[in-house]
Amino acid sequence: MSTRELDAAGITDPELRAAYAASKAINARHGRTYFLATRLLPLADRPAVHALYGFARVADDIVDGSLPKAQQTIELLALERTMWDGDQPVLRALADTVRRYRIDRSLFTDFLTSMRMDLHVRDYATYDDLARYVYGSASVIGLQMLPVLGTVSPRDEAEPYAAALGEAFQLTNFLRDVGEDLDRGRVYLPLDELAAFGVDRERLRWARRTGRHDPYVRRALAHMVARTTAIYRRAEPGIAMLRPWSRPCVRTAAKLYRGILDEIVAADYAILNQRAVVPTGQRLRVALPGAAASIGLAAGQNARAWALRLTSRPRSPRNASIGMPGSDSSAVNSQRRISLVE
Repeated sequence: MSTRELDAAGITDPELRAAYAASKAINARHGRTYFLATRLLPLADRPAVHALYGFARVADDIVDGSLPKAQQTIELLALERTMWDGDQPVLRALADTVRRYRIDRSLFTDFLTSMRMDLHVRDYATYDDLARYVYGSASVIGLQMLPVLGTVSPRDEAEPYAAALGEAFQLTNFLRDVGEDLDRGRVYLPLDELAAFGVDRERLRWARRTGRHDPYVRRALAHMVARTTAIYRRAEPGIAMLRPWSRPCVRTAAKLYRGILDEIVAADYAILNQRAVVPTGQRLRVALPGAAASIGLAAGQNARAWALRLTSRPRSPRNASIGMPGSDSSAVNSQRRISLVE
């Protein structure tokens, strides 16, 4: 991890710096879209995002790995039991992030509850059933992120929008990965809605196996893309509730993930044998305006910080909020430089 990010976040302990670096490496390796959007955050906020992603990925790798189910269950239970002990680098970074940003620990318990569902639940009868899984696997991620991103509105007002955006991201993943999930024996599309279009698990398997275009599958997927698009629209007002320097990151992530839906439509929903991905050039075209906005916001914050220093009396340390997570202090803002290549 960049020493500038760690320095900006005030992370000085060598072991802790190594722990955050390990989390960032996981994010860079597995979360291409997520990682790119993270580059639009202020330097000081990035380590926390990497820590949250790293933990989620460790749990996800357990349930998607090749170990026997009994061993997967044991490992998930061990992860939950030792989550706050910091006995491995990713957990050490997570515990530090939760402490710094005062994130509700119950959100991580809810997350692991959904991860355990992956070990024994292979499909969901209705969307309401699926929604219970999605809350723990994705909506809580949005809620975990809110203290890091910061809000200009009361946080509880922004929470439904953050949860909805996490839901939209997860549903997009389900659509993108429907073929791969089917190979794992899982269907993350509500069975009653599939049935309404004449589709069942066997029909999906047939389309996956033969690679043939199936108009019934196409109509079912089109319905689910439309619903996911509507959830993105429902989540969008929440971006304006974030601190200004966090908005470019979240807006870019939303555009990139919605771009996956656009690719699904462009492929005429023939995605059971090919993964819909946003091309690298297009991802950069989406990200660059966000980078420009982030740089502009950082420059504006720096100019205001200097003006305040020239026109204001210094605040006493007792009243200052310098260095506090989520603070709007000028000292913190002066370090909010943006880099896409660092």
